[in-house]
Amino acid sequence: MTKTDKIGRSPLSANHKDALAKGRTQGSIIRRYLDALEQQRPRRGRRRSPESIQRRIDTIQQRMGRANSLEKVHLRQELLDRQAELNKLESGDRLSTLEADFIKVAREYSERKSISYSTWRASGISPSVLEKAGIERRKKQ
Repeated sequence: MTKTDKIGRSPLSANHKDALAKGRTQGSIIRRYLDALEQQRPRRGRRRSPESIQRRIDTIQQRMGRANSLEKVHLRQELLDRQAELNKLESGDRLSTLEADFIKVAREYSERKSISYSTWRASGISPSVLEKAGIERRKKQ
């Protein structure tokens, strides 16, 4: 009994396996870019600069020595929060890399998955990025 007899279907061809791998890679690139955009969306309130965050980190570290045990818990949590915020601000270069990767695969992915310009726009992708990717608005007929 051959392997195909056992499960009732033939093994995948090399071309099919390559197409599946390409689709997974493109989907991963698109997902990472969309996730990064979501994290970068403006939030309510005043934006902090990296300098102001660093000043607050320095203040927390100074206060840590003279704080009681409960205050130390709160200060440690705020320290972790501020360090994460600072890392997020400093990762702006990462977004440009993800954007460049998105631009390389978005058109083919859109055509294969039938994703329209307006769907990308509703997902937060800017018109300039879509233009660079070669995804155009469809003209009304």
